[in-house]
This record gives sequence, structure tokens and C-alpha cells, in this order.
Amino acid sequence: MAKKIKKAFIRFFSRRGLILVLLFAVLALILLVRLFHLQIIRGKDYANSFTVMTTATRTLKSTRGNIYDANGKVLASNELANNVTIEDNGSYDTTRQKNLSLNGEIYRLTKMIRSNGDTPSHDFHIVIGSDGNYAFDTDNTTTIQRFRADIYGYQTTDELKAGEADASPDKIVQDLSGSKYYGLTDSDEPYTAEELAEYGLPEKLTKEEALDIIVVRYQLSLVSYQRYVAVTVATNVSDSTVAAVKENTDSLQGVEIAEDYIRVYSGGEAMAPVVGYTGKISSDELEDYGSGDTRYNSNSIVGKAGIEKAMESTLQGTDGSEEVTINNLGKVVSENKDSLVQPAKGNDVYLTIDSELQKAAYQILEERIAGILLTNMTDAKSVDAASLADNDTISIASYDCYNALIENSIIDIDKFSDDDATEAEKKAQTALDTSQTNTVNWITGQLSSDSASRYSDLSAEQKAVFDYVISDFLTTEYGILDSSSMKTDDATYQAYFKDGSISPRAFLQYAANNSWINVAKLSDKDSSYLTSDEIYQAVLDFISSHITGEKVFHKLLYKYLLQDDALEPKVIMQILYDQGILSKDDADYASFESGATSAYQLLYNKIYSLEITPAMLALDPCSGSIVITDPDTGQVRACVSYPGYDNNRLANDMDTDYYNKLNTDLSTPFYNKATQQLTAPGSPFKPVMAAAGLTEGVIDGSTLIDCTGVFGKDIPFLSDSDRVACWNSNGHGYLNVVGGITNSCNVFFCTVGFDLGLDSNQNYDQDTALAKEQKYAAMFGLNEGTGIEISESDPHVSDSLPIPSSIGQGTHQYTTTQLARYAATIADRGVCRDLTLIDKTADSEGNTLKQNETKTLSTANSISSTTWDLIDEGMAGVVSNDATVWPGFSSTITVYAKTGTAQESMLRADHGLVIGFTSGAEDSTSYDDVAFAVRIANGYSSTNASLVARDALRYYFNLDSEENIIMKHANTDSITKKIVAD
Repeated sequence: MAKKIKKAFIRFFSRRGLILVLLFAVLALILLVRLFHLQIIRGKDYANSFTVMTTATRTLKSTRGNIYDANGKVLASNELANNVTIEDNGSYDTTRQKNLSLNGEIYRLTKMIRSNGDTPSHDFHIVIGSDGNYAFDTDNTTTIQRFRADIYGYQTTDELKAGEADASPDKIVQDLSGSKYYGLTDSDEPYTAEELAEYGLPEKLTKEEALDIIVVRYQLSLVSYQRYVAVTVATNVSDSTVAAVKENTDSLQGVEIAEDYIRVYSGGEAMAPVVGYTGKISSDELEDYGSGDTRYNSNSIVGKAGIEKAMESTLQGTDGSEEVTINNLGKVVSENKDSLVQPAKGNDVYLTIDSELQKAAYQILEERIAGILLTNMTDAKSVDAASLADNDTISIASYDCYNALIENSIIDIDKFSDDDATEAEKKAQTALDTSQTNTVNWITGQLSSDSASRYSDLSAEQKAVFDYVISDFLTTEYGILDSSSMKTDDATYQAYFKDGSISPRAFLQYAANNSWINVAKLSDKDSSYLTSDEIYQAVLDFISSHITGEKVFHKLLYKYLLQDDALEPKVIMQILYDQGILSKDDADYASFESGATSAYQLLYNKIYSLEITPAMLALDPCSGSIVITDPDTGQVRACVSYPGYDNNRLANDMDTDYYNKLNTDLSTPFYNKATQQLTAPGSPFKPVMAAAGLTEGVIDGSTLIDCTGVFGKDIPFLSDSDRVACWNSNGHGYLNVVGGITNSCNVFFCTVGFDLGLDSNQNYDQDTALAKEQKYAAMFGLNEGTGIEISESDPHVSDSLPIPSSIGQGTHQYTTTQLARYAATIADRGVCRDLTLIDKTADSEGNTLKQNETKTLSTANSISSTTWDLIDEGMAGVVSNDATVWPGFSSTITVYAKTGTAQESMLRADHGLVIGFTSGAEDSTSYDDVAFAVRIANGYSSTNASLVARDALRYYFNLDSEENIIMKHANTDSITKKIVAD
């Protein structure tokens, strides 16, 4: 038996298969033991240290090219700066932990930045408004809708759902604060005090603190699929912020100080409208630029205005790249040096502008406009322009200046109600509170009374109040009165707006009865369930509950508080000191405080010293432009628009408060007065008519026309609009074409315009006259833009009223750049060239890539040299006959000019204009001859424009010292409001 068992055991273990089974069993046992060790004994340690490595491409940012002036002076460049950045490279067990951790870190970081005097970057369209509440930073509906779509994660605005498409700033902040987005709050499971304390968060965030966190979280969400990409929290921070961040590196995960470049401008307000500024690319810009150019992405910085925008493709650099290895937390652990592609700086742009001439011309313009203000200012509450016989005698009331300081938001009326308001500010607020209560009670009383006053029976102040309530408050601001539904030819509409024969109450009741009220803006109820009486009552309730919060309404009340002596001018002037607009460290303040200096004298002094500028007041006049060109090349030496702006505050991390101030500034600094403002040219158009009359043969050099003071009084079939008075009401008597230009005779050139419309039978045809005027205007380039690289409005050659058009009125509309090219065309005897601001482009080493050349549009070959001689003689006579502006200008340089005024309204002063050119400078000096155009909108007289031109030319030709040309205060010398030879 034992032998059998032994043999069986030997047979069993002698099988090969069994040996293999045992071997696998042992191996499996070893694996099980190892697995137990890894998973159970060391599992937690390995899990904590486990890292997955992946490869990604990191972008290395390039820099923009520089912009230089004609003399090689840097106007726009890049400056190294320190930015605070953050990466979301943390590891979180839950979304709740992520929100608490990230929000706590961002809270501490942004508080640290603010405590050191810096401000977090704010590329977000919600800000803290002046009232302390959330507000959009723009009124542009398209921009706001695009922002809403981005916030809620849609590609198009059409995808926005109900409640999102009209989401208010408060609603957006509330949504983003919730657990669905960034978890500043959790309504389902509120954070405990212990949790908040653990992560360094307060129990309640201020609006500013909440917005700071939301802005950073939103930026992080945009790169959530690339966690190794840092987002910028603050740009160009101070050394103290850098030190604070570095000292707290251990507790600020993913936060670093990164070196970057910011755009810096050196040309000041004078150069800003030409150079422009940069900003982060918008979705629309990315679509435009990025469609065929791989240099652009959602983080690109692009030109937003001026040369920065016009030369974007040249200035934009090319980003570099490198491959990096990142771990599962999104942190870069190594860099592949072999993959490095260095970024390429953008190319440089050299302008034709002489920045020193540009700045000098800007100062001259500001000083002269201030001089016009002071010359025409009077210490009065108001001026009744409608009662004046001539608009060139309109004065500027001092009370309009006091009111303008409030109207144009130079004085911040929101500060009047602050806890730390000064005594003067409290006085103003108390006056407003009383006036507002009385005015709202009067409004509701008028709208509720059966005996409400007709509009025509209201006082000027009462009319102004209801104009605001109906046209602005209910229509423009809130859309309660639906302008698209109102019929302007309706009898009741006409009775109110045209005749004033019904009351505001009657008009609004009629609007409620005729579906002119947008009920959805008033109530959530279905309008079909509301009677017209209920709708009307809802309008009244809306007015009484909302109008007291309207700043525009407050400004209107302040205007009449001044007029009614309920608010004294001295209070306004004191507030300028209280709010730091004027410095108390001057002799004027001590004298004012003692009562020795009146409010009016102080106002005068501060306008004179340019501490209060024409742009701040935004009254007539407050703006102007001057363009100086080289007629031989079309290169622009100066292109000045007053007022300008500080483009350093708009580039990089935009100062949104400043941007919004510029957008609402009544002097419209963003509107380029040299390239975009269009007005009639007035008398400077007369050389075109001289060329037309001489070339068409209706006059010759010896033709005499008798100016009796009025054209057309003996032509019975002319309309009243064609009967044009000459500026010299007594008449010039007989003049030839040279005398017509020199004396700027309206009768002479109206006669030429009339004669151009006569056929062989001496029958007059308006269309014929217009066609010939348009033909010759085109020869001088007035029918098309100048080709200048920055934004320019299209010109308009008059297409009606040929008689007034012949003296530069009618429907003519030109920019100052177009008038400057016109002057250059006269200077070059019919050779019309495009204008340019660009001299050349070059690479970063200074090697020229392209030398810019302008295009010649026409040469006006049909105009004879004799005609040019006569035009030149007439324009030379304008200068030699001017005893105010040009005497003693230069013995070697001849100036040819044509002055003029253009009237737009009898209630406002005329525009003052001059065009011209120089001759002889190239022979007698080291300077090139130039052509020029100056326009001062509502500048009273062409003499005032000529003074600007003269002083700018004196500076350009170095005919006098700078201190004798630029006064650094208002320049009233030779300023006049009387029209001479216009």
C-alpha cells in the first residue's frame, strides 16, 4: 500500500504541466503580496505622489513695433513692467473646496495689491458705479450683449435665454457668485464661519471684493482647459506689491511676479488723436484679424484707434513658442530648449508728423480758444441769442460757465451727499433736495390736474423740465415712450411738439390711449389687461419713483438753482477747490476766501491760467483743429485736434472711469476735429469759384462786378435763399476777381455762380450751375477723402442751392484735412495729392522695409497759369490787407491765405476758418514750404483762426522764440469777435 502511494506521488510530481502550474501559483502569490503592499500598505503615499506628465506648447509673447515722429523721436514704445499672475494649479477633492480655496487666495491677493496702492486689472464690463452699485462700463448695446453671451457661455448672442438676454449687472454678479459658477456663496449649503475662516474669507464680501474675485475667476475659466496658462491679476505693479507677493509666495499657490511689456506713449494729449492706443482684442476684432493671420488669438493686444489701429498689421509682432512638460496639476516641470521659437518684435512705423510742432500747435490752439472765451465772456446769468441782430455779437454768460462745470461732470455731484462732504458740497446738496422735492411735486401735480398748463404757457424752466421728462427720461433713457410707435405727423403729436397748444398731461394721456407706451417697461402684467387710465397711472408712478435718481435730472435742477440764486457762484468755485480741481496753494484762493476776489474774477483768472480749460467748459468755442502739410509730397507735418486725451490711461489696463468720462465729455475728445468734424468751408471755397468762372469764360481778369451789398435783389425769379447779403452791407463797389478774393465779396462770387448756370440764351438753370461747381470742386480734390491713414469722414460737395454754395455754404461739408489738401492743391497749381501720416516702416534694427509715397489724384490741366496767378494774387491780398494778423510776419516768406466764416445757426457763433500756403521758405530758410488749414468751431471770426495759423507758422519757421509764441496762458492778443472780410 505504501509503495502504491509513493509511486502515485512520484508520477504526480513528475508531470511537466504540474510544474508549470506550481510555478504560476508561486508567481501569482508574489504578485498578490506586492499588490497588497502597493494598494493597502503604501497606497496613500503613492496616490499623493502620483504624477502624470504631458507635453504642451507654451506661447512666448512678442512686443509691438515702436512709433516714431519725423525726427526719430519715440512716440509709442514698450516698457518692461511687473505683472501679478495666477495659475489654477491646485488639487481639490470637491468643487466646494476648490471654490473656497481659490476665492480665499484671490481675496487675499487682491487685497494685498490694493493695500500697496495698485489696482487689479479689470478687463470686465461690470464696474462699481459712482453710486456704489454694479453698473456696465459702456452704453453700447452690442458690446453688452456680447459680454452677456461670453459670461453665460454662448458663442452667439442669439443663444441667450430669457433672463440672460436682459441680465442687469446685479443679476450677472449674483449668478456668477452662485455655486453654479464661482461659488462666492452657496445657497443650498451655506459656508460655515469655520470654513470661511479656514480659507481666509470674511463672512461678508463688499461689492468691490466680490467683483475682484469674480473678474479673476472669470479669466481663469477662459483657460481652464490649459491650467498651465497664467492669467494676469494686475499689471505694472509697484515695487511694494512685488515685495509683498514674493514674501507670501508660500501661501499664494500659483501666484507669480511675471515680467511683461506695457505700451507707453510720450506725445501727450496733442499726439493721442493721431497715435491712438491699444487694448485687448475683442471678439469682432479677432474675427477680422484672425481669419487669415495666425498671429492673433483671444489674448492679443491690438490697436484701437489712430496709427495703432491703422498700422496694426505692421506693428503687431509674432509670438514665439516652446514645448513644456506639465504634471497633472498643470505645473510646468521642464522646458524643451530645442523646441524654442523666439518671439519676433513687430515692425516700426515712422510718421511724417513733427511732434514738437504738433505740441506747439496744440498749445497755441488751446490758448487762442481760451482767449476767445475770455474776450466774449460777460458776468451775466444768460444771453438771449435769439434777440440779437447778428450772431457774431453773442456773449458767453458767466453763469453758463458755472453750470458747465456741473453739466460736463468736472464737478462730481455724487460727492455732495458723501459723509465727508464739505460745507460747500452740503449747501449744494441741500439746495438740490429742496428743488427736487418741489419739482417732482409740481410735475406730478401737472400730470394729475384737469387744469394742467399748456406747454406754450410754461416758463422756460418748466419747459426744460418737461422736455427732459418726455423726450429724455421717458423716451431716450427708458424707452417707455416708444418712438417707433409715435407718428410725427399725428395732430396731437404736432400740437404738443410743434405748437405747444396742449399740456404734457394731454400728450401722455393720448400716448397711453394710442399704444405709444411700452407697457413692458412699466409692469410685468399683460398690457391687454390694463386700461389706458391704468397705463397712464403706471407712467406717473414710474416718473415719481425713478426720476429722483437720475443724474441728468439733477444737473438740470442745478442749472436753474444757479439762475434762481438758490445756489451761488461762489459755492461752485469753492467746490472746485474742495474736490481738488483747483489747488488751494495759490494767491487766488486766499483772496477768494477772504472775499477780495469775486467768483467771476476767480473764474476769469482760472480760464486765463488754463486751470479751467475750454474743453472742461465745453461751451462755444471749446474745440478746434489745425493741419499743416508739405504740398510737394502730401506729408502731414501737424494734424492737431483739440481737445485731445491721455492715451497712456487707455492702453494696457484701461482706466475705465477715465474712458467713460471721455465718452460722455461734451467737448467730445474722441471725435477727431481735424479728420472727422465736417462743416461748410465758407469763403475759403471762393478760389474754386474763381477757377470755375475764369476757366469757363464767364469772367476774365478784368471783368468788374458791382457789389451793392446784396446779390439777387434785381433778379425777380430767384428764391429768398438765393438772395445773399455781402458781409459788407454797404457794398464793395466794382471788383475784379483778385479784388473779389481779397475782399471776400459774396456778391462777386454769387454772380459768378449764377452766370455758370446761364445757357446760350441767358436762361438760368440751377442744375447746370451745380454741375459746374461740383466739377471744379473735384479738380481740387474736394469730392473725395484725402487718403490719410486714420479715420476720416467723407466730404460732401454741395448738391443744392448753387448760389449760397458758390460762397461755401449750401450743403458743402469738409474736414480740416480735406481743406488742407485743397490749400496744397492751390499751392501746387492743381496737382492734387493724397495726404499721408506715414513716412516709412522699418524693422527693429532700423532697416527700411517700405518708403511711403503718396498718390497723385489729378493735375487740373485745364486751369491756366494765368488763372493760378490771379488766384495767388487774390490770396496774397488777403494777407497784405490784414492789418491785425500778418504785419511783420517775415520779409522773405510770403503767405497766401483765404479766410472765412461758416454759419450753422443764428443762435451760435459762426465757425472761424482759414486756409493757405507759404512760398519762399525753401529759398531763404532751411524749412520746406507748407500748406495749412485751421478751423475753430463756433470761433466767432476768421481772424481768430488766422491768429492760430500765424503763430503755428512762426513756430514752424523759427521766426520767434518759443516763449513769445506759446504763452502758457490764454492768449487774448488781437482776438476779436467781429467779422472782417468774410
